[in-house]
Formats: sequence, C-alpha cells, structure tokens
Amino acid sequence: MTTTDTRPAPHTSTQEAGHEHAWATTSRHATSAGLVLYVRCTTCGDHRVDLQGHRETPPAPLSRVVGGGSAAER
Repeated sequence: MTTTDTRPAPHTSTQEAGHEHAWATTSRHATSAGLVLYVRCTTCGDHRVDLQGHRETPPAPLSRVVGGGSAAER
C-alpha cells in the first residue's frame, strides 16, 4: 500500500554508530524556511543540522550525520 505522497525514510547512521542517537540542540536560528537546529548526539558527539518548518511539527534532518565522537565510542 503506497501513495504518491510517501517517500522512503532517510538513511540514518544508527547501524554505523551502533546506537540510536540522543540529539540535543546546541544552537538554533530562525530562517524564512523555519527554525534551523544544530544538534549533537549526547552519547557519541556526532553532529547534524535539522529544520523545523513549523513549531508543531518535529524537526527533519537537513544534513547527514557528521562524526564527532571517537572510534572507540562507536
């Protein structure tokens, strides 16, 4: 059951990191597209940029995960 409005879920690095990231916002900026959030995983230190288009919707990733943690933590 699919529709033209569905898209596959974006790839996350959960398999690569060996854990599910616990994202914490380190900085946020209002833009014309919505709120841009700079987030960091509290476990491994990886970074990502998210966009929250409306305050009542969850943020969506704008970038891929960028490694910040050490290889021993992954």
